Amino acid sequence: MSKVKVIIVDDSALVRQVLSEILSADPDIEVVGVAQDPYIAREKIKQLNPDVITLDVEMPKMDGVTFLSNLMRLRPMPVVMISSLTEKGADITLQALELGAVDFVSKPKIDVSAGLDEYAHEIRDKVKNAARIKVNAISDRLVRKRSGIESLEVDPKLSADAVLSRRKGNKRFKTTDKIIAIGASTGGTEAIREVLETMPPDAPGIVISQHIPAAFSGPFAKRMDAASAMTVYEATDGQQILPGHVYIAPGSHHLIVERSGARYICRLNDGSPVNRHKPSVDVMFRSVAQNVGPNAIGVLLTGMGDDGARGLLEMKENGAATVIQDENSSVVWGMPGEAAKLGAADTELPLDRITAKLMALVKSQ
Repeated sequence: MSKVKVIIVDDSALVRQVLSEILSADPDIEVVGVAQDPYIAREKIKQLNPDVITLDVEMPKMDGVTFLSNLMRLRPMPVVMISSLTEKGADITLQALELGAVDFVSKPKIDVSAGLDEYAHEIRDKVKNAARIKVNAISDRLVRKRSGIESLEVDPKLSADAVLSRRKGNKRFKTTDKIIAIGASTGGTEAIREVLETMPPDAPGIVISQHIPAAFSGPFAKRMDAASAMTVYEATDGQQILPGHVYIAPGSHHLIVERSGARYICRLNDGSPVNRHKPSVDVMFRSVAQNVGPNAIGVLLTGMGDDGARGLLEMKENGAATVIQDENSSVVWGMPGEAAKLGAADTELPLDRITAKLMALVKSQ
């Protein structure tokens, strides 16, 4: 198997050095070049033909988003953004994902070397995963739509049991309120946008867990609110779930759906990461399975790993309808693919047909 060839584009010499050391420590990755600005990067891409580039969002001479826009128009390829954990960094990164970047890694505000070292495992995984992504398909869809560091110890992978005990839901319990629960990871910010853009303003309440840093979830919710006819919030603890409204899990907490009398409310939980994620889709899906049961619809969109697959199965076992995104339209068919293997999905559909299916299920329930 050939190594993944990477070019690192960052105006900081320290970041270029640290990223080079982190990536080169993986035997499956070769850093073939570095560049301190987009103009040098452009020439090195032509010369070295990399499989993936990492791209700083904020650079002199030409910002990362402008460079990315030109790159995706002229030579589409997998790009992983290196983003600062600031509101400005979050907004630029979300723009980059809209333009076709496949993923991002957050750069710490202080002590960059130590901070990036902590994320070494994540950076390597995201770069190797990016190399397998079909960027031409992403680009085509965007056009149609818009015409020596050692390997670090990895935290143990916990299940939803670490946050919420499993119990049987009550399949016979019915209310008039329906809830749609959506989970996603890599590629999910744009997949969620595509679903929410086509949702009617009177759709059932929607809860969303997207793997995203805490600094990004607020700006992400604002962008989704601007794109959707529904009202979109970053969820708060105790917030009632109402029709026509969307509640996105903060990047620092699990989102749990609880019943309070005849109402459903959001609960935020600061428990351990589950499947190495907080928020975890498995945790949210389990809470929906137990507290909403057959009055819910579960949706698992594009994403790396398997978070949400077991939770979707629990929703199905408790009477909920379940839908997954198909492989061809997914940026990464990890999470929905695992759900398919478990038999957790009633329906598998391309992204552009999911909203219509959800509304048909709402009417039939």
